[in-house]
Amino acid sequence: MNPPMRKPERICLVGVGLIGGSIGMGLIQREPAVEVVGVDVDAAVLAAAVRQEAIHRGTTDLAQGVRGADLVVLAIPPGEVGVVAAAMAAHLAPGAVVTDVASTKKAPAQAIEACLPEHAAYLGGHPMAGSERAGIAAADPYLFENAVWALTPTGRSTARAWELVSWLVATLGAHPLSLSPAEHDLAVAATSHLPYLVAVALIHTLDGHEAALKLAGRGLRDVTRVAGSDPRLWREILLSNKEEVLLALASFRRHLNELAALLEGNKEEVLEGALARGREGRFRLPAGLRAYLPALEEVVLTIPDRPGSLALVTGLLGQAGINIADIEIMGVREGEGGSVRLGFAGEEAAARALEVLGAAGIKCRRR
Repeated sequence: MNPPMRKPERICLVGVGLIGGSIGMGLIQREPAVEVVGVDVDAAVLAAAVRQEAIHRGTTDLAQGVRGADLVVLAIPPGEVGVVAAAMAAHLAPGAVVTDVASTKKAPAQAIEACLPEHAAYLGGHPMAGSERAGIAAADPYLFENAVWALTPTGRSTARAWELVSWLVATLGAHPLSLSPAEHDLAVAATSHLPYLVAVALIHTLDGHEAALKLAGRGLRDVTRVAGSDPRLWREILLSNKEEVLLALASFRRHLNELAALLEGNKEEVLEGALARGREGRFRLPAGLRAYLPALEEVVLTIPDRPGSLALVTGLLGQAGINIADIEIMGVREGEGGSVRLGFAGEEAAARALEVLGAAGIKCRRR
C-alpha cells in the first residue's frame, strides 16, 4: 500500500499575473489550508491578488517569498526564468520543488538546472490554457479546468517533484501529459505558436480594408482572438522557440503554396479534395483537444433582449436541479433577442431542460 500523499504546506507563486493569479485562486478555493505566498515586483499587483483571494500574503522580496516554500511556481515570461532562478537558488528550502509554466521548456529547464542547488528538485510544466487578457484582473480559478498540463521531466525531476506538481495539476482540475522538453517545444510550435503568428498575419492582411472589416463575422474574430495577446510576452516565447517555430512556419507556407497552385491552375477536383481533407481533419480535432471532457448534449434557445432573460433561464434550470455544463451566447440583436447554446452532460439532463424551458414558454430545440 502506498503511503498517503504529503501535501505542501506552503506554495510560492513568483509572478502573480493571469497564470500565477489563476493558480493561486484555484488553490485557495480548493485547498484553503495550504498557504499561498505571492512574489511580484509590483506591490499594487500583490495587493490586488490578496483582494481577489489569489494569495494569502505577498512580498516584493524574492528571497523572503521562496523561503520555506515546499513548491515554488515560476509564473513569469521565459526570458526572466534564468535571472529569477539564480536569484532565488540560495534561499530554497531543503527538499523544495521548483516548477514553471513557461510556454517553452528546453531553455527554462537549462536555465533553472544551471543554478538549482543539490537539495532542490525541478519538474517543468506548461498549462495549455490562457486568455488574450493579461494581469491579475483577468485571473480565473477555473482557467485550468479540464485543460491539458504538459509536464516535462529532466534528470532533476525526483519522485517528490512528480508528487507535488501532479498534485498541483489535479487540484486545479487539469490533466497531466508527460513529454520531454524537446517534444513539448516542437508540439507547441505547431499548435500554439504558429496559430498566433497566423492570427497576426491575418490582422496585417486586413489592415486598411475597411469594407472587409465591416463584413467580418464571428469566425474571423474567433480565429484572430489570440492576436490580442501581449506582444512583449509573445516576442520572448517565439525567440525562445525559434528553430521549432521556423519549422512550423515552413510547413504552413508549403501547404499555403500548394493550395495557391491548385487555385491558380484551376485544379477543381484536386482543390476540393484538399479542402475535404481539411474538413475531415477539423472534425477530428475536438476529441484530441477536449479528450478529457465528456461530449455535451446541446440545447439552443431564443430569449428576448431584456434584463433578466438569461437569469430566468438559469434560475428555472437550477430550481429543477439541472446543471448547465457549458453556455454560449451565439448572437444577439439589440432590442429583439438572441440565441443561446446550453450544454448538458447527458441526454437525460438535456431532455429535462427542454421540458422545463418549454413549459415556461421559452423557445428551445436540440442541436
